[in-house]
Amino acid sequence: MSEETNSRRELMNLLDIDSLKSILDAFTTTTGLMANIVDVNGRSIFSQKDVSKCCKFCKVIYSMKGGHERCEEAYKRAGRQAAIFGEPYIFRCPSGLVEWAAPIMLDGKHLGSIICGQVLMWEPEEFFWIELREMNKGLTSDFKELFQAVKELPVVSGDMVQAASYLLYIISNFIARSGWEQKKKHEELIKQKLRLNQELETRKKLEQQLGQMFVYSMDKEADLMDAIAEGRDDDVDELLMDVTTEIVLGSKGNMDVIRTRAIELLVMTSRKVVSTGLSQERASEINSSFIQLILMQNAIDDICMQLRAAMNVFKEETKKKEVHFEPESVTQMKTFMQKSFKENITLEDIAEAGYLSTSYASRLFKKEMNLSIMDYLLQLRMNESKKLLRTTGDSIEDIALSIGYADSSYFTKVFKKAEGCTPSQYRNSYK
Repeated sequence: MSEETNSRRELMNLLDIDSLKSILDAFTTTTGLMANIVDVNGRSIFSQKDVSKCCKFCKVIYSMKGGHERCEEAYKRAGRQAAIFGEPYIFRCPSGLVEWAAPIMLDGKHLGSIICGQVLMWEPEEFFWIELREMNKGLTSDFKELFQAVKELPVVSGDMVQAASYLLYIISNFIARSGWEQKKKHEELIKQKLRLNQELETRKKLEQQLGQMFVYSMDKEADLMDAIAEGRDDDVDELLMDVTTEIVLGSKGNMDVIRTRAIELLVMTSRKVVSTGLSQERASEINSSFIQLILMQNAIDDICMQLRAAMNVFKEETKKKEVHFEPESVTQMKTFMQKSFKENITLEDIAEAGYLSTSYASRLFKKEMNLSIMDYLLQLRMNESKKLLRTTGDSIEDIALSIGYADSSYFTKVFKKAEGCTPSQYRNSYK
């Protein structure tokens, strides 16, 4: 298969033909100019019926033997020039009309062009008629119909040609980018569905081999929410797959249960990211949107995909918040705490990491993060302690020491205040 054929196929897969027709029809209605989309060989991607919606002059040319092929070759050359320069290319077609090509590019590859024009830039004068005969003598010897069609052509200014070509260039890039994003989303959806089904099949076989019923793991939910709040992309992807798989297995295929569990996870995750600084209004907006979408789904795969989409939105929102004009000193203090929270560090140590006084460090951190320095440190320590309580058999004393508390009694007191239960009660809830 030739490279040109591959490019045409890629272009056709990238574009929504019906939407394109609507866009170009609107362009024509607004400007009075015709527009067409061609592949790298200059051939239109539209049906013959749609291509025939061109000016009378072009219809006459197309009706002549070799006329259509000559136009395609011109569009091919113009599209190539536009792609080389990376901008609209204004040219004169073989029949004598002014046209322009806006390249459709994706990752540096030329997939096709939007061709527009079929206009004159000046009123026809004596030389124009002579030139028209010369340019088209290879197609016909009877110019009466062609000369008559010229009278219906619009005459536009150079400024309008420039503006219209630039507008089409913007449209072509929007088309390519939108099509590419939709294609990637579709590919990702298929990949995730396949992976989910494979994971479900693997878990079911494991159940049968072990002769044990599936037990839902709450600790993975907690790990997932921590990963989202901290913007750990790789961990989010793996944990989200595990959690969605376990939701489906635990529900035994009951759609209502799957929807309910998905919504519960969505709400809990929103609370988690709000605690790290995302606004309550934005979290509620995300919740409202995805809860409605989840309730509308009637297939397990689609519910899981909507849940995945919601988790990714929360993850991206958390990342935005973290990079939103955050002063370097705040980043330095956060990094220091993330690396050193297992030690017995003080407010003075943290402020020093940001090269600030303790009072200014406290004010600045609270302003940027919407929580105090010590609350942020506490959050890091509580997350780590909960993980250790769920996943290890370490004693409460050892866990307290491992996260910077020399006194296990004090750790228990702090933990109960933060989580509403003692460390032992928390651990027992996961047994």
